[in-house]
Amino acid sequence: MDYHIIAEKALQDIVLSTEEMETVLDTPPDALLQLLQSAFEVRKRYFGMKVHLHVLQNAKSGLCPEDCGYCSQSSVSNASIEKYPMLPRQRIVQAARDAYNADALRYYIVTSGRGPTQGELEFLAGTVREIKGEIDIEICCCVGLLSQEQAFFLKDAGVDRVNHNLNTSNTHHGNIVSTHTFQDRVATIKAVQAAGISTCCGGILGMGERREDIIELALTIRELDIDSIPVNFLHPIEGTPLETQDELTPHDCLKTLCLFRFLNPRKEIRVAGGREHNLRPLQPLALYPANSMFMDGYLTTEGQNASDAHRMIEDMGFEIESTMTDKLIGISLADTK
Repeated sequence: MDYHIIAEKALQDIVLSTEEMETVLDTPPDALLQLLQSAFEVRKRYFGMKVHLHVLQNAKSGLCPEDCGYCSQSSVSNASIEKYPMLPRQRIVQAARDAYNADALRYYIVTSGRGPTQGELEFLAGTVREIKGEIDIEICCCVGLLSQEQAFFLKDAGVDRVNHNLNTSNTHHGNIVSTHTFQDRVATIKAVQAAGISTCCGGILGMGERREDIIELALTIRELDIDSIPVNFLHPIEGTPLETQDELTPHDCLKTLCLFRFLNPRKEIRVAGGREHNLRPLQPLALYPANSMFMDGYLTTEGQNASDAHRMIEDMGFEIESTMTDKLIGISLADTK
């Protein structure tokens, strides 16, 4: 397979054929570097050498009524995690300051649960306004299922982006969760789009899905025209239904990232949860297809700290794109007028 041809099709925004997508996912080890180089051609065209850094804040942990098999916070989980209601506002705001100082472009406020109550929405709206009044950082909220009215409420508060992952394909969805449908998730994405908020939506790989499910998920995300796509890799947590599901290899992860890049050439592709556990020493290679990553951990699992993330990016010859940098550039341009 000439992977350069696949890259050229992606650069022309042509959807790959099923055979080509399967070829990407079936790339043998001795052709992996060729695949990564081709994905990098696409990534570089639209994002250059820049990397977006993001930080998550688990603002409300556990106590969720949903039965998602992968999640340590779900009703079917016996995982030993910290459980708490909504954190105090000042703690969430301080974490936003810390994210900004660590060169994060975006700060994620995440709450467990099926969806937010009106009281939680009002609390989040006030918190977002306080952060926005002090810190030049983008805010993404992940709060479960949303109605269009709730999405507009978050928009009015200044939320820049809403995350709501599809997690897996429509075909495989029922094997992972039964308390909500795939269409419930799609409806939330469409409500967010209708409110004029940027969308963040991806999936979790390694949950027993087939190759066809990965392709179906990637195509669905393309069809939904998602702005930012987190590609997560299952980090099995003891006490969850998927605690023994640990089948991914670093090569599986890299090939999947390349497929998502080819199908969504202009979109932000983020190597997200589980990268440390699944990519292991090959983590730096994820920057060839992906232009975004989390640092300082995830919701209930630890991750690469900020200083190590910065070093990895610099060692690979990439450059951090941060709000702070953008602000300094803006000041410089203003001085020249």
